[in-house]
Amino acid sequence: MKKAIVLLSGGMDSAVTASIASQNHTCYFLHFDYSQKTEKKERESFLKLVKFFKPEDFLIVKLDFFKKFGKSALIDEKLKVPEGLHTKKEVPITYVPFRNANLISIAVSWAETLNAEKIFIGATEEDSAGYPDCRKIFYKIFNKLLKVGTKNKNIKIVTPLINLKKSEIVKLGIKLKTPFELTWSCYKNSKYACGKCDSCIRRILAFKEANVTDPIPYEKR
Repeated sequence: MKKAIVLLSGGMDSAVTASIASQNHTCYFLHFDYSQKTEKKERESFLKLVKFFKPEDFLIVKLDFFKKFGKSALIDEKLKVPEGLHTKKEVPITYVPFRNANLISIAVSWAETLNAEKIFIGATEEDSAGYPDCRKIFYKIFNKLLKVGTKNKNIKIVTPLINLKKSEIVKLGIKLKTPFELTWSCYKNSKYACGKCDSCIRRILAFKEANVTDPIPYEKR
């Protein structure tokens, strides 16, 4: 099978993406520690998913410069993670500036050394929170860049969930036997998901709409 790198945060979207990639590829999992407030829990989820999927290899990459930049509620201790569903048109305060471009660039470097042709990322535009680096056009243009900026011209970023709603992702994950009990989505807590942040609410609503029980523990749903 051809090689593929999977960006795996430990969340439900990236776990379903790993399930998809594992069907027809030899996978290499890539996780990033950029000093996010729930990194310890995310890393724990990632390592559990590594044991479950058994990829060919995996890496955990530390990126400490995001913390120094600040200005994102995911990493800046001065900023609180907001409660409630983000429905406004402006980019949310939990946006980490140009994060996905940095993560993908590192994945591309690893792909070139491995001679891998695919980079899977669980970005969603249909039911996202308004992050500019989760849009189809972002990945379309990035793929054009890879054609001119890499030695291996065949590398392609794949976004299998980009057009799916969260509830559709849950249904697909159930079909592929994705271990949702090993995943974590909360932006605030590490023991019990808060049930109040945008990410928790989207997850709760997705499982409810899919008529599936969410297996992770919550403080409040």
